[in-house]
Amino acid sequence: MHGHLEVMNETNQSLSVDAGQGGLRLDVFLAGAVPEVSRSHWKVLVQNGRVAVNGKTCKPNHKLKAGDEVCWSLPEETPPEALPEDIPLDILFEDDAVLVLNKPPGLVVHPAVGNESGTLVNALLFHDPVFQSVERAGIVHRLDKDTTGVMVVAKTDAAMAELQRQFKARETDKEYLALVWGAPPQSGRIETRIGRHPVHRQKMAVLQEGGRKAVSNFQALETFAETTLVQVGIETGRTHQIRVHMAHLGHPIVGDAVYGRARKNKLPVAVDRQMLHAAKLGFTHPCSGKRLSFEASLPNDMYRLLENLRNGNNG
Repeated sequence: MHGHLEVMNETNQSLSVDAGQGGLRLDVFLAGAVPEVSRSHWKVLVQNGRVAVNGKTCKPNHKLKAGDEVCWSLPEETPPEALPEDIPLDILFEDDAVLVLNKPPGLVVHPAVGNESGTLVNALLFHDPVFQSVERAGIVHRLDKDTTGVMVVAKTDAAMAELQRQFKARETDKEYLALVWGAPPQSGRIETRIGRHPVHRQKMAVLQEGGRKAVSNFQALETFAETTLVQVGIETGRTHQIRVHMAHLGHPIVGDAVYGRARKNKLPVAVDRQMLHAAKLGFTHPCSGKRLSFEASLPNDMYRLLENLRNGNNG
C-alpha cells in the first residue's frame, strides 16, 4: 500500500497540489489521491465541510491551483466493519490454514468507503466465521476488481504472517495470461520503477525516479491478427504492474480502460474489462512446508474471446 493510504483512519490528512494537477476539480483531485474513496463519496464529504483548500471549505467543482494545500478528514467509522454476505466462491483448495480460490471478474477484494459490500471479504466472512478473527479477513494479496484468477487467503494469523513473508521475499510463483494489442517481442524482461502518475493520481506509471522497483517477464504464446496472448511472470507485486508494464511496452492489455487507448480494432467478442488472468500461483504451505501450485481456469468472457480469435485467425 502507499503511504497516504495507510493513514485512512487518521482524523486529518493533507496534500499539496503539484504543478501538473493545477486546474483539476477538487473532487477529481481527491478521488485520485485516495482512490479507495469514490468521487461521488468525496462530493458528499466536500459538501459536508470535511475538506478545506488553503483553510477554506469549497464546492466539489472548485478548480485547484498549483501550490494549494488540500486538507480533509474522513469519518473514523468508515469504512464500516464488513458483514457476511452469501456470495458464491470458486474454491480450488481449502484446509484449516489456507483457502485458495479463483476470483471472478467484477469482484472487489476488500471493502472501502463507497464500496462497503459485495466484496471478497464479505464472501469469506459468510463462508467461514474463522475469517472474522484474522487480520484483514486473511487477505494476503490482491487482484484488481476486473482481473481474474488464483488468490490465496489465510485462515489463521500464523498462516497470514508466513504467507506475507513469502510474498515479500518473492518466494511465490505468480503467472498470468494477458491478451495484448499488437505483436510484442517473442519474450522479454521489463524492469522499471513504478509509482503514482505525477499528473493522473488515480493511475500508476513507470517513473524515472522514485516509486518502487517492478520486474515482469513475458513470453508470447499465440499471435492473432491484431492481438497476442502473452504469459507474464512477475517477480514483484506492484499495483497494476502488468497493466502498466505492457502499456509501457506499447502493447496495452485488451479492454484496459485505464492504461489502454481507444482503438478502432474490431474484436470478435465485445469486452468490457481488461483481459488479464492470474493463471497460476505457487507457494509453500505455511504449516506443512509442502510446495503447492494451483491453476485457475479462464473466465468465460476471456475463453470465448480467445476461441473466436483462434477460429477466425490462426496467426
